[in-house]
Amino acid sequence: MNLRQMEVFRAVMFSGGVNSAAQLLHVSPPAISKVLAQAAKASGIVLFERVKGRLIPTPEAHQLYAEIDQLWRGVEKVRDYSRELSQPARARLQLVCSASLAPYIMSRTVAKLYEKIPRLQSRMTVYPPETLNDALLDRSTHLGVALLPHEHPNIAIVKSYQCGLACVMRKEHPLAQRKLIRPADLAGERVISSPESTPFGQTLRRAFGPAAEKMHLDFQVTSSNTACWFAQAGVGVAVVDQVSIAGGLLAGLEVRPFQSSEKLAVHILRNRYRPMSVAEKAFVEAFDGVWKAMA
Repeated sequence: MNLRQMEVFRAVMFSGGVNSAAQLLHVSPPAISKVLAQAAKASGIVLFERVKGRLIPTPEAHQLYAEIDQLWRGVEKVRDYSRELSQPARARLQLVCSASLAPYIMSRTVAKLYEKIPRLQSRMTVYPPETLNDALLDRSTHLGVALLPHEHPNIAIVKSYQCGLACVMRKEHPLAQRKLIRPADLAGERVISSPESTPFGQTLRRAFGPAAEKMHLDFQVTSSNTACWFAQAGVGVAVVDQVSIAGGLLAGLEVRPFQSSEKLAVHILRNRYRPMSVAEKAFVEAFDGVWKAMA
C-alpha cells in the first residue's frame, strides 16, 4: 500500500464509510471506492465486507488500521514541519557582518525582518574582515554581510551594493562650512586613517591620491565606526564609508560628501554549498529594502 491508499483506508476507518471519507478528503465517493479497491489488492487483505449495504471492517483491517494510524501521525508531523519551513514562524538565522554595517543598516534590516517573522530565533556577530569568511566556510553562520571584497571559491555573493565615501568632523571644524570636501581640502589636517595593509586603508590611499603627502596621517584605526568616535572626540577629521554614518547616529558630527571616484563594495555572502532557507531569503529582501530607502 502506498501513502495515498493508506490515507484513504484510514479515512474510511476513521469516518465510518465511503461517503464520510470522501467529505473528509474533499474527493468524490467513487474516487474513494477506487483507491480502496487498489489498497485491498496491494495489501492482499480483505479489508471490508459489505453487510446490508454497509462496509464492515474485517479483523485484519482493524489490526492494519492501528499500525497505519500510528504511522500517519508521523506523516502529519512531517507535513506540519514542511509548512513551518515554508512559512517559518520560529526559524533560526545566524548572521555575521562588518563593523561599519551594524549600527544602522543591519539593525534596521533585522527590525524589518522581525515584522515578517515575529518569532525568529536570530543572532548577529560583528566579525573582523579576516575571520568573517571562516564563519561562512565552517557553516557556523548562515549569511554574512561584508564591506569590501571577501573572495573565496566556496563563498557565493547573494547580492552586491556600492557606496561612496564621506568626510566627518566636529561641528565647529572649519571644514564643516564646506558642502563638498576634496582631497586637497585636507592638506595640513590630521586625517584619521586606516592601515594600508587593510583593503579599506588601500581604498583611502587611492582616494587621497597625491594630496595624501600634505595630510597628517599619524593616527590609524581599523573601522569607520571607530574613526567616527575619534572624530567626535576632536582627534581629527575622518573619511569613512557612507554606510557607517547612515542615519546620523553620532551626535555632534558634521557629514559632508567626499569627492572621489572610489566605491566600496557591500556584499551579502553565503556558503556556496549551503542552499538558502526561507528566513535567509527574507533577510536579503529586507536588507535590499533598507538599502534602497537609505540611498
